[in-house]
Amino acid sequence: METVFVSIKDRKVINRGFLNGFFCPIYGFGAVLVLQSSKWVSNAFENPLTELFINVLLAVILVTVLEYITGFILERIFDYKWWDYGHVALNLHGYICLKFSLLWGALTFLLLQVVHPAVSAIASSIPSYVKGYLAAFLLFYFLLDTVKSVMDALDLRKVILNYSNFSVNRYYEKIIQYKSFLLHSPGC
Repeated sequence: METVFVSIKDRKVINRGFLNGFFCPIYGFGAVLVLQSSKWVSNAFENPLTELFINVLLAVILVTVLEYITGFILERIFDYKWWDYGHVALNLHGYICLKFSLLWGALTFLLLQVVHPAVSAIASSIPSYVKGYLAAFLLFYFLLDTVKSVMDALDLRKVILNYSNFSVNRYYEKIIQYKSFLLHSPGC
């Protein structure tokens, strides 16, 4: 969703995620957190409005914590801030801010009321063996993409930090090799 929004805004395809592919795993993990916590909440509350309110409130907290931890870990590993809300009011260390925490709540509402029911209906019509193959393929794809993306980021970091060890031409070649990675990084 973020990639589509930014691509439309900038009128060109922009990958805003860390991975080479167009997926942002933090959103998937956030959705899984929301869906799992909604199961727990539905067992505790019988009133649908109370259940929805608690789900949204809990999701705001869980997804905000996930965003903070992810931003913190990525910055510690790569010495690079992948997103920075430092200029936005009511932020904490630039990793999270009230504005986007409230957005997670709105997206949770849409996920629980619109997206998940529609996706569940479609998924229930797919034979189990097909789901198994699809899950295995996607897991393999994400593992490969994650390994490649981490290796690229660490190699690029090494090139940048050791620029004085390269000739100007060799340094330029190395940087050009990572042009797409640099261009899809939110800080660039």
